[in-house]
Amino acid sequence: MTEAPRSTSISRRRFLQGSGLAATAGLAGCLGGSGGSGLDELNVAYMPIYPDMQYFVMEEEGLFDQLSVPVSGKKFSDGPSIVQASATGDFDVMMFGIVPAMIVMDKGIPAKITAANIKNAMQILATDEFAALWEEHGSDAFAEFEAEKGRKFTFGTFPPGSVPDILLRYWIQNTLGLDPEEDVNIKGLGGAAAVQQALLSNNVDGTSIMEPVPTVIDANDAPFQSIAWAGDFMPGQPAAVTLMHDRLRQDNRDLATEFVELHRQATNFVADDPDTAAQHASTVIGESALPVETARAALDSPASDFITDPHDIEGGAEIFADYAQTLGKTEAQLTVDEMFDYGIYDSL
Repeated sequence: MTEAPRSTSISRRRFLQGSGLAATAGLAGCLGGSGGSGLDELNVAYMPIYPDMQYFVMEEEGLFDQLSVPVSGKKFSDGPSIVQASATGDFDVMMFGIVPAMIVMDKGIPAKITAANIKNAMQILATDEFAALWEEHGSDAFAEFEAEKGRKFTFGTFPPGSVPDILLRYWIQNTLGLDPEEDVNIKGLGGAAAVQQALLSNNVDGTSIMEPVPTVIDANDAPFQSIAWAGDFMPGQPAAVTLMHDRLRQDNRDLATEFVELHRQATNFVADDPDTAAQHASTVIGESALPVETARAALDSPASDFITDPHDIEGGAEIFADYAQTLGKTEAQLTVDEMFDYGIYDSL
């Protein structure tokens, strides 16, 4: 998971406190600097979910202090909300699901993916009772469930057009050979907190969700378990990405490069110091909702596979682009060239 060797395990914030402006000057000088870039600050949209872990680390470790302009972050509960807000064009960086990112690009907002945040991030959870049916009947378990209960199995997940929603529909249709519209019910809820609450209150039978929700559910002894993992049925499954507006990606290339380099440092930090990364996740998401020990346990999940290299999700991105267009989430099927700018990462 580590993308580049780290010369030290010291806290980046402690390092900055000790060395002051030298760190800022060193990074800007190494990357060519971005003084006079025309951008006075970076406006970043993000979500309080594990697939945006790099944001948590960059914020809490003080990595943003190394940029040549300040960062202003705005939190959203789900990707579609960022899509709606992106219409004003105010965000320089958007850290959210790849499907909402496709929708933004399809709408004509000039932007491309410059980094991936995570891969293989989704778990399919179902009640313990259904898991027993699944073990015995496989995909026929949904018909068995309906025959026994007199109703269809209900999934509750992120809103339509989100990564968890489309990944769930892909799994049902392409892996199980079932109809997501006819053989199950899929209920679009809010963000991770809404899905978590629906599971804990037994208002749904299952979900497609990322960490730390599965670990939180397990820590609360709720009667749910994982019956499928994206890494098994779609290896390299893309989830959250870092989408950059062209005014940053093209017009302020040095500053864009600084950001992606810090993103890579944050990815490596999670691999090298998961205990501290868990503390940061608990701080950003909220310790009452995500205690530090639960945050740390979630980092051991196979669904916590943090990356920066955008090449790693290319194959899955093509699948998602096809599915997004088929479902009518985008008007056109986006190509790899239309979605990605590999040049920044490749230049590091």
